[in-house]
Amino acid sequence: MATRYMFLLYGDESGMADVTPEQWDQMLQAHNAWAESVHAAGATIVSGEALAPSTTSTTVRKNGGAPAVTDGPFAETKEALGGYYTLDCADLDQALALAHTCPIDVVEVRPVIPT
Repeated sequence: MATRYMFLLYGDESGMADVTPEQWDQMLQAHNAWAESVHAAGATIVSGEALAPSTTSTTVRKNGGAPAVTDGPFAETKEALGGYYTLDCADLDQALALAHTCPIDVVEVRPVIPT
């Protein structure tokens, strides 16, 4: 039975505003090639999306009362969550092997809890 894993893709988004259409196409081609390698390895990509820059995010925090809504993230870091994949893999070893080949420098792999 396959286990579902979330691949959280992190990267330095400071240069993304300057990405040319050709560079964007190269990134998409790299991800498409990786998706083919995932399938060839016997795993399945269940879903995946690129995310808008973290500057467009809104955070809702519940502090025991009315929710507080603020613009943007609070973490002081260059790396931001830029997208994700959800994969069905045979086990954690397969998930980690596939994460090593993902065309992103930082991939956080987490098991998904069946609900």
